[in-house]
Amino acid sequence: MSTETPTETMAAAAWTTSLVRRTGIAIRGALSQREGVIILLMTTALYMLLYTIGLGHLGRGDGSFDLFVVSNPLDRAFTQIAPFQFEPVAFVALGPVEFLFAPVNALLGLALALLVGVNLAVSWVAWQGPKACRIGPGAGAVAGIPGLLSGFVCCGPTILLVVGLQASAGLIAAFQWLVPTAVVMLLTTLFWVGSQVEPR
Repeated sequence: MSTETPTETMAAAAWTTSLVRRTGIAIRGALSQREGVIILLMTTALYMLLYTIGLGHLGRGDGSFDLFVVSNPLDRAFTQIAPFQFEPVAFVALGPVEFLFAPVNALLGLALALLVGVNLAVSWVAWQGPKACRIGPGAGAVAGIPGLLSGFVCCGPTILLVVGLQASAGLIAAFQWLVPTAVVMLLTTLFWVGSQVEPR
């Protein structure tokens, strides 16, 4: 039974440190360019919009203007209603648009959106760079798909009714893994892209 030597441990730590450093350089380099910032902002905004629609928290209004906040919003904000889904605490009607505000859902969506945006910005700059390896700028978007799908978890009961009760256990299990899968895929893609970029 082989045991890891101190030299191997130090080599692994040095490799990890180098990977994190190179990825940090790649992120700073991408966001120092105007194209990178534009990609980050546009991707984050679009992803948040799609994520909010997927949750069912953004819809068509009836033309009225209204604001309603639940009692004890701090308690309700952390009430979980599905895997990685939390209770809305406010309802806003702004003419043709209705919006349910759930702070924890918004933070989760924003974190995923920023990860997708950073991935795409770094991928794009790396793809454009003359010394970078051939990296498709869509790598970050592909990694973000599970996170986007997790926004549709609120539709689970409807899907279960259509598909049938036999599929319910499998679908519920799949729903609860969408957000962690998205985070792991996004971080893996980001570190992989970062490792391919010239430190300069």
